Amino acid sequence: MKKTVMRAVRAALQLVPKRLKNKLKQNERLTGFYIKSVRKSGLFFDAPTPKQTHKLYQAWLHEHHSLLGEQNNEALQSWQAIIVGSSENFSKTEQNVLALGAANVFFINDEDKGGFLPHKDNIDINLPILLLRSGDTMRAGAIAHFLDALKSAGIVYSDTDEALDNGEYTAPRFLPDWNPELQLSTGYVRTGVMLKADYLERVDCLTSIAGLLSKLALSVQHLNIKHISLPLVHSCFDDNVTTRDLAVIRDEIESSGDATTTLSHDQNVNRVMWKNTSPLVSLIIPTKNGKQLVQDCVESILEKTTYSNYEIVLIDNGSDEKESLDYFDYLNTLPKIRVLQYPGVFNYSAINNFGVQHAMGSVVGLVNNDIEVITPEWLTYLVGHVERESVGCVGAKLLYSDTRIQHAGVVLGYGGGAGHAHKNFPRAHSGYLKRICATNNFSAVTAACLLVKKSHFDAVNGLNENDLAVAFNDVDFCLRVEELGVRNVYCAEAELFHHESVSRGLDISQEKAARFNKELTYLKTKWSKTIENDPAYSPNLTLKRENFSVRIKEETG
Repeated sequence: MKKTVMRAVRAALQLVPKRLKNKLKQNERLTGFYIKSVRKSGLFFDAPTPKQTHKLYQAWLHEHHSLLGEQNNEALQSWQAIIVGSSENFSKTEQNVLALGAANVFFINDEDKGGFLPHKDNIDINLPILLLRSGDTMRAGAIAHFLDALKSAGIVYSDTDEALDNGEYTAPRFLPDWNPELQLSTGYVRTGVMLKADYLERVDCLTSIAGLLSKLALSVQHLNIKHISLPLVHSCFDDNVTTRDLAVIRDEIESSGDATTTLSHDQNVNRVMWKNTSPLVSLIIPTKNGKQLVQDCVESILEKTTYSNYEIVLIDNGSDEKESLDYFDYLNTLPKIRVLQYPGVFNYSAINNFGVQHAMGSVVGLVNNDIEVITPEWLTYLVGHVERESVGCVGAKLLYSDTRIQHAGVVLGYGGGAGHAHKNFPRAHSGYLKRICATNNFSAVTAACLLVKKSHFDAVNGLNENDLAVAFNDVDFCLRVEELGVRNVYCAEAELFHHESVSRGLDISQEKAARFNKELTYLKTKWSKTIENDPAYSPNLTLKRENFSVRIKEETG
């Protein structure tokens, strides 16, 4: 009943003129009441149902029919195809690629551990190769898109969907641009890949498309790979195939000697723990008063964290409550903890920069005072990632007190600026493309719990304390770190509570709103290109909500 009422209220608000709506938002009591009502209603997230996705996708296909239409394949460059899978569905795929102009067609039975040996087969090294799963087919105009993209890349992959018997297409998989962590954890690219033939010379044998790309992800930091944001492949999705792909990927990771892997059977994803050298980690925790929050945070770190080589640097930003001051004095006597004074006005960026200046560790962790450890190995997972040469910032999976998702990666473009992917989804939800439960790359992660090499922090001069005192400083920081040539990582294995509403409250006063809008303007100006098209997201997915539903033109008009 509450859900129905709140849906009606939300629908009614869409009819309110924007000027009046902005005026109503300035009423703190009214806004607070609305937020509490939404939370009580249970209307936390709107994951689209398969039926809703199908309907939206039909509209999307209609809008983009000109890009997906047939093209003349006779004038295209010659190419060849390798079909991977079972012989049962081979002929369907073979007929499709031959009709599209494949010069040669090869077959790999993925149950044959001998695999495909490129140097022993009649591959034409001068022709590009299309890799397809057995049973999958290509759109009529797909080859032209692939060959065009291959002019500026060594490897190309596309989005996929499924073909129904009635001639309709459904279940689109709108993929991000190249996302190596997602490949290692889920094998998200497993069909519809075109590459230059010399890439096959880098592997001993080929038994899995997903495995090939994973091997390249492990061995080539800046892989020349391009993503076409169009569903050019009709894929026969098979969980058994995915399970085999994941096993091949685990073998590739284990053979590198840099990590250990396990299969999460409930979500069917690979969990990767990268080896580390046990560096000293300096956990920077700013606070003003908040004795109980700080106590819960610090005690959970001390009592639950299995990683041992860390220090806690508590930054006291002008506390004036006796119980907090007494507790901080006590903390300052503990061997792993230092309490430093920062008496200036509140500036989140400046406080953390101050803390990092006094950090003794080669790795720094930015941690909010309302964080509480859930996973004992959280820091082990994060340190393993952050020590890798290819990695910049690493963020954790953060939950509200009631276990809803608070943070599982940051998407640029939400609300015109940035927002949290899958916000308010249930803890156990796998998410779109399993991006809640699987470690993957995002353009940014929240600084509520973020690890980074101190050398990277220093290289970009830390957080921007002049333009971004409170909001979006972590997003800006992550994007600047990414410009160093590294990737940012959301680590799904590191779970912590973030009791955000307790520590921040509602940021809706006129003064705070003005500051927020100023900082949002700065973000939108400096990072306009990334906001326009976040490579870790998809231009075919909505920016109106955090639920990864299909985007149609009605949203952008």
